[in-house]
Amino acid sequence: MKRLFAIGDIHGCFDSLKELVENKILLDKDDKLVLLGDYIDRGDKSKEVVDYIFDLQEKGYDITPLIGNHELLLLETFEDEKNKPKWIQNGGDETLKSFGISSINDISPKYLDFFTNLKNYFSIEDYLFVHAGFNDKILNPFQDTYSMVWESQVEYLNPLLAGKTIIYGHRPITIEHCKKQINENKQVINIDTGCVYKEKVGYGKLTAIELYSKKLFSV
Repeated sequence: MKRLFAIGDIHGCFDSLKELVENKILLDKDDKLVLLGDYIDRGDKSKEVVDYIFDLQEKGYDITPLIGNHELLLLETFEDEKNKPKWIQNGGDETLKSFGISSINDISPKYLDFFTNLKNYFSIEDYLFVHAGFNDKILNPFQDTYSMVWESQVEYLNPLLAGKTIIYGHRPITIEHCKKQINENKQVINIDTGCVYKEKVGYGKLTAIELYSKKLFSV
């Protein structure tokens, strides 16, 4: 493995993702790329984002996609229609439009399989990747999958998390705040720079981090 990358919440920002992967980080087949979830909702190209992940994997790139709370909301809506209002409130209507369907039950099985089989977290060397965070208060923080997609913290004291650098997304921060965490050598690094919130000052970027060099790339 040459380089180790993570990319924050994408939310249907397909053009930014393609630009980031192909022209900024110049992803190589010897690199490892972890995607932190939230591929869908809010932005208008959710299907294109997922198709692009498929395409990279099929071409032999080493990609590990994690689940975010938005993928979980989609799956919960598929399981039970009464969950739909919560998903729609969180931008699910944009995803339905992108897939050209009016009900999540009409989604093609290959996409459903993709969402169902996403990992909750990924661990490699001294790095832990997760969409949101971990439950610091239980003996084994790796057992609480709810916290992994919904709850985040700026530091962890659990012995199983000590000595690990934790990379997460979920809560949008400004690109300046993101850079500050790197400069201060924080144990917990948020790389969700709110790519879908282009109208908000300081946000609207899709960000990748390369862990060995601690270098940030943004579009």
